Amino acid sequence: MKQIFALISGLVFGLGLIVSGMSDPAKVLNFLDVFGTWDPSLAFVMGGAIAVTAPGFAWLTRSRSRPFFDSQFRIPGRTDLDPKLMTGAAIFGLGWGLGGFCPGPALTALPIAATGTLIFVPFMLAGMWLARHTPDLSMPLSKGATQ
Repeated sequence: MKQIFALISGLVFGLGLIVSGMSDPAKVLNFLDVFGTWDPSLAFVMGGAIAVTAPGFAWLTRSRSRPFFDSQFRIPGRTDLDPKLMTGAAIFGLGWGLGGFCPGPALTALPIAATGTLIFVPFMLAGMWLARHTPDLSMPLSKGATQ
């Protein structure tokens, strides 16, 4: 059941990206071009998503002791910034700024073979694999522990 709702959520998200035009990398790149052909539509899409999600999220976390498909809510509690987070954010931002894609819109644009998608998606997947299979050098493993 959890996978069915994950699939439905992903399909609704992808449909929203297509309807809003955010699967087009030119829209994203124009949003980032503040002194050129600036297009504020990405800000309106993000604002609309927050306006729809925030009340439901607030209601759900107050009215339920746990989510429907897990034993507890997993709300991040850490507030410190570590080098791994900062490096990942910088790489994500560079990729987003250069290619005009982030993971959701890239996968949404893949079936229509949008310009650059066939290059971006394999490199994105390779980066995800690398991030998962690279040991965290900032925290040495204790004797006998595995990642």
